[in-house]
Amino acid sequence: MSTVLTRTSVEMIAIFKALSEPLRVEVIELLREQEMCVCDLCDRLNVAQSKLSFHLKTLKQAGLVRSRQEGRWIYYRLNLSRLVELEEYLSDFRRYSSRLPARTCSPAESNNLS
Repeated sequence: MSTVLTRTSVEMIAIFKALSEPLRVEVIELLREQEMCVCDLCDRLNVAQSKLSFHLKTLKQAGLVRSRQEGRWIYYRLNLSRLVELEEYLSDFRRYSSRLPARTCSPAESNNLS
């Protein structure tokens, strides 16, 4: 991995990877409404528990969801602080990119890139 990446960048990569799967985005959308147990998520998404467990683990490792156990049921909810971190990370691009001067390469520099 590049030495340019900061700890925050590496964490954001994990979030982007987690969100690259449509089923995981669907889980996030459902959890936006309310905390849900695995069985309810399986029913709403029409997927087997084994398949969903893999995706929930990925979301949890990325810090996007949290879980709690109540009896034999596990309930999942969004980790809102992690979503705020993602929002702040992305807003930095908007905030600073317009301030950076455009760099134009001279024809000689362009030929060296080939």
